[in-house]
Amino acid sequence: MKTNEVLEAIKNRRSVRSFKNEQIQEDDLNAILEAGIYAPTGMNYQTFHFTAVLNKEKLEELNRRVKNVFAHSEDEHMKHRGENEAWNFYYHAPALIIVSNEEIIPSSGLDCAVALQNIFLAAYSLDIQSCWVNQLRYTCNDPFVRELLTEWGVPEKHFIFGCAALGYNSGVVPQTPVRKEGTISVVK
Repeated sequence: MKTNEVLEAIKNRRSVRSFKNEQIQEDDLNAILEAGIYAPTGMNYQTFHFTAVLNKEKLEELNRRVKNVFAHSEDEHMKHRGENEAWNFYYHAPALIIVSNEEIIPSSGLDCAVALQNIFLAAYSLDIQSCWVNQLRYTCNDPFVRELLTEWGVPEKHFIFGCAALGYNSGVVPQTPVRKEGTISVVK
């Protein structure tokens, strides 16, 4: 089968949930963010916004607020996580990129998903590990969480469609999983 660097990166990138307590380099972060803004968007609107949070104390405060929302959820799975003292929604990564967009744009969620994929692949190409986290999707409109997000520059009318936890791996990178059969149809 045909291959090149990009195809190999797509096949080999894995979500990592254990990070070293070492911040990623600023020039690496800038390259990753730039890769995000080059993602295609519906009608070329480019309405997404990226908020990079690198401050450990601020990330811990965000985690406390997210856990509080989860702890008061009616969903048992979310409630369990919120009440678990050890749970951290971004896996203690030293960097978190919050990807947001206007909800009224029909392609806003898809635009953010494509941007996140660019972010993950760019990070992988720089030997930085990543994990897609979605907990802010469920909590971003909680006033206690929104207050913090707005303070950090997330536009008030934006919804959080996903986040990228980034850092250097402190454990073993998961093996490439076997891909399911029957997921492709080719019509000629």
